[in-house]
Amino acid sequence: MANTFNDNYYEVTPEVQAYADLCTRNGAIPSEDYARYKVFRGLRDLNGNGVLTGLTEISKIQSSIEKDGQTQPCEGRLYYRGIDIRELVNGFIREGRYGFEETAYLLLFGMLPTQKELDDFKRILAGYRTLPTNFVRDIIMKASNSDMMNMLARSVLALHSYDTHANETDLSNVLRQCLQLIALFPTLSVYGYQAYNYYHQGTSLYIHNPLPELSTVENILYILRPDCQYTALEARLLDLALVLHAEHGGGNNSTFTIHVVTSSGTDTYSAVAAALSSLKGPKHGGANIKVVQMFEDIKRSVHDWEDEDEISRYLTALVNKEAFDRTGLIYGMGHAVYSLSDPRATIFKAYVEKLSEEKGRRKEYQLYSIVERLAPQIIAKERCIYKGVSANIDFYSGLVYSMLDLPLELYTPIFATSRIVGWSAHRMEELINAGKIIRPSYRSVSADQPYVPMDKRA
Repeated sequence: MANTFNDNYYEVTPEVQAYADLCTRNGAIPSEDYARYKVFRGLRDLNGNGVLTGLTEISKIQSSIEKDGQTQPCEGRLYYRGIDIRELVNGFIREGRYGFEETAYLLLFGMLPTQKELDDFKRILAGYRTLPTNFVRDIIMKASNSDMMNMLARSVLALHSYDTHANETDLSNVLRQCLQLIALFPTLSVYGYQAYNYYHQGTSLYIHNPLPELSTVENILYILRPDCQYTALEARLLDLALVLHAEHGGGNNSTFTIHVVTSSGTDTYSAVAAALSSLKGPKHGGANIKVVQMFEDIKRSVHDWEDEDEISRYLTALVNKEAFDRTGLIYGMGHAVYSLSDPRATIFKAYVEKLSEEKGRRKEYQLYSIVERLAPQIIAKERCIYKGVSANIDFYSGLVYSMLDLPLELYTPIFATSRIVGWSAHRMEELINAGKIIRPSYRSVSADQPYVPMDKRA
C-alpha cells in the first residue's frame, strides 16, 4: 500500500503519543543523581554561576566584586573589547553618528576604527548587501514560513550553495563570509517577513533594494516600510538596540553554540544556522516577544494604569500563576548573570522615554516604569528571593520595537541581525585559539541489563 500525505500527517497520533510516554518513563533521571555526581545542570553551579568552559577577549560581563574576601553583587557592567558599553554609547551619540558599524569593527578586530577605517568598513558592508541573482525568487519567495527565524536559518544555509569557497575555514575566508552575513541579515530578515505577509496575510508585496549610502538601521527601516520613511529618532533608537544586543559574552546559549559547532571544523553557514536555532528559543532570543504579550494582557486587565495597587495585584497574580500564561514569570525581570541591574536596560531606558513622547505613548512608558519598580518587590515577597531582581534589556526592547512599528515576527530576527556580529567574532576567536573539538562529558547512570531473545520478551 502506497504512503499517503493527508491533513493529519503532522498530527500526533495515539501511537506516537504512546511512544512519547514510553520515552518519558524510561528517560527520566532522578534529580538527586545530579547532586550525587556533582553535575551542574545547565552548566551553572549551585550559586547560579556559569561553569568556566573557555576564555575570550571579546567582551566581559561584571555583576559582582570582591570585597573583604567575599563576592558581593554590584551594578552590572558590560565591556566590549575592554571598553565600557556606556562610554562607547555616549561616544558615538555625543559625536552624532550611528554606532552599530563602529561597534562591529570593535568586536571583530579588537580596536576602535579611525574615521577612514570606519568609512572603508562601511563601504565593504555596503558592497556585500547584494543577494545572489534570483535568490529572492528561488529561496525567499518559495515555501515562505510564518516563523521568521526558520526562514532566516534556511536562507543562511541556502547561501552555502552559492559560495564557491563555502567549506574553506581559513580565517580570511571565514571573515569574508561573516562580513557578508552581517551585511545581509537585515535584508534576509525583512524579505522573509515580506514574503510571509504576501503569501499568508494577503498583503501587498514590497521588495525595496537596500541603499549603499544608508547605515544598517536606516536600511532596515527603509526596506521594511512601504513608504521607506523613518525619523532620525527612530533610526537612532534602533541603532542603539543593535549596539546593545551585539555581544554578551561567550557563555550565552547561542554564542556557546557557535564555539561548539565551530570546533567541529564545519563551515560558517552551518555554524551560524546552529546559533540561529539556539537564539530562536523563548528562553533566549524570544524573550522580548513575551514581554510585549504580557503587557498587552496587563493593559487589558488593569483598568487604571496609574493605580499601583491594581498593578501590584496583577503582578502578584502573575507570580502565583494566576494570570497571562500562568508560568509564574514576570517577563523582562531578572537575568542569569545580572542581579542589581542590567547595564543595557539602564542605557536603553534613558532613550525610550524620548521615543514614547514622539509616538504619543508616554502613558504606556509610565506603565512599564511602574512595573519595573514594583516587580522586584513582589517577586521578593511572593518567592522569597532577595538576591536582587532587575529589569533586563528585553523589558524595554520589546516596547521600543513596538513603538517603531516593527512586526512581532521580526523581533528575534532583529536580535540576530545584531548578534551575528558577536557570533562572527567568537567563531574567529575559536578558529584562532582552539585546536580541539569541544566535547564535555556525560556520565551514564543506566543499569546494565541482559539481552533478551525475541521469543522471551514480555
